[in-house]
Amino acid sequence: MSIARPKAVRMLAAIFAISVIATGCSSDRDNGDSKGSGSTETFVFGAAGDPASLDPSLASDGESFRITRQVFETLIDHKSGTSEMEGGLADTWESNDAGTEWTFNLRDGVTFHDGSDLTGEVVCANFDRWYNWTGTYQNTTLSYYWQTIFGGFANNENEETPDPNYVGCTAPDDLTAVIEVAEPSANYPGGFSLAAFGIHSGPALEAYAADEASGEGDAITFPGYSQEAGTVVGSGPFRATGWNKGNGEVTLERFDDYWGDKAGVEKLVFQTIPEESARRQALQSGDIHGYDLVAPADVKTLSDAGFQVPTRDVFNIFYLAFTQDSHPALENPEVRTAVAHALDRQNLVDSQLPEGGVVATQFMPDTVEGYSQNVTTYDYDPELAQQLLADSGEEDLTFTFCYPTEVTRPYMPSPADLYELLRADLEAVGITVQPKALKWNPDYTEVTRDGGCNLYLLGWTGDFNDGYNFLGTWFAGYQKEWGFENQDLFDLLERASTEPDVDARTALYEEANEFVMDFLPGVPISSSPPSIAFSADVNPPTVSPLTQEKFSDASFK
Repeated sequence: MSIARPKAVRMLAAIFAISVIATGCSSDRDNGDSKGSGSTETFVFGAAGDPASLDPSLASDGESFRITRQVFETLIDHKSGTSEMEGGLADTWESNDAGTEWTFNLRDGVTFHDGSDLTGEVVCANFDRWYNWTGTYQNTTLSYYWQTIFGGFANNENEETPDPNYVGCTAPDDLTAVIEVAEPSANYPGGFSLAAFGIHSGPALEAYAADEASGEGDAITFPGYSQEAGTVVGSGPFRATGWNKGNGEVTLERFDDYWGDKAGVEKLVFQTIPEESARRQALQSGDIHGYDLVAPADVKTLSDAGFQVPTRDVFNIFYLAFTQDSHPALENPEVRTAVAHALDRQNLVDSQLPEGGVVATQFMPDTVEGYSQNVTTYDYDPELAQQLLADSGEEDLTFTFCYPTEVTRPYMPSPADLYELLRADLEAVGITVQPKALKWNPDYTEVTRDGGCNLYLLGWTGDFNDGYNFLGTWFAGYQKEWGFENQDLFDLLERASTEPDVDARTALYEEANEFVMDFLPGVPISSSPPSIAFSADVNPPTVSPLTQEKFSDASFK
């Protein structure tokens, strides 16, 4: 099990990371490859973490998708800066009345980085490949999004794997792909826009077949092709040309045969700098041109110094979760209600989150269709919390409280600081807290997913604007991380997921939000607008509420 690095080690690592970037950028400048001048324009972006895979279908983390989204394209896209869907590799799309057959009319003239063409058969080959995964590929570490959106596989090898909803794909002609699913779902059409379903070229799929993933549990080995930039082949405005894992650096180069508008820079480098303060210093010293997840306290400092610090629209939720079957007291509604009243969420928002952050009343922000104005709310009231604990007979409680280290998330700018505030609130009403700090990847995500914490902190940034992308992610069925069985809630979300009428489905989401906040499987804490920073000499990409920035829009002034 990994542990947090000592402060001195983190500081040395941050200094080393900046020196590596400075050396790399100086070398570029010496060769005429500088910011907006010379033969090659290189845009350097400071990433908060390393990608897990350059094949997006094997990823579930934002840092992987930030990179692969520039290389691979999906059938459906989102308009820059919004959560509104538009054509991607498909000009248009439609479904039958039942919502079980989706027809995609593909763009003509799309060329992959290897020179091959986009066709309906290639689209079907991608979807059939995912559907026919076996062995380690069926582990949720590798196929999380496939299982979430399309269910299981042609041959499920694990009894916990969901039944497949994907039926098949046909290509009536070169520019048409028809995808059939067994049951309608609120995951469609939004699921077709997920970065995990970026389309690979036909020849690339054949080359991938020579590699296999291996291992199980926490010891997963990704297939070799997904760890090498030269092997993965998409159709996006950039092609992957290098991944220096020692330096934490992924290099992309402009694809000049791209079907759409050409990228505004010739080279795009993602440099991993784990510490937010180190990313800020690298921007201030001119070694990088931008970075994400700006600390709220740094926004004004950077803005006053002339840096560009745009803020995304709110499209996330931060929450404290209960794993009910990990502790008998958490199965008691009075105890869960007491915890909710014990938390001074407004203080957390005011002291830790950027301007525009709000206390959450439910498990989705008010920017998502299905948000309800009629949920039960839980005001800060420590005296009521103590009374509820006394009434429940649980006045001497001890909870293990997990929080992540070495990470910054859009909804969780400083996990340790947020944890400390919530811990103090709980201890103020008599609850003993046993802290459990875990490195984000892979320890924290695996331990929380497996139900290894009584209380823990997590959140979510929406993939697309549908309430099921929030509520269905957590509460559509039993999950170890929540540890409860509530068939009424499961049935309600099943009805919502399969309701074809959008207005009726939205009403069911509102009902589900009200149900969830009465049942209280956790406490929604806040929603906040994360900031991203850029140097003054660039035209930055349009910021996205989904954190789906298109770096092809970036250029130098």
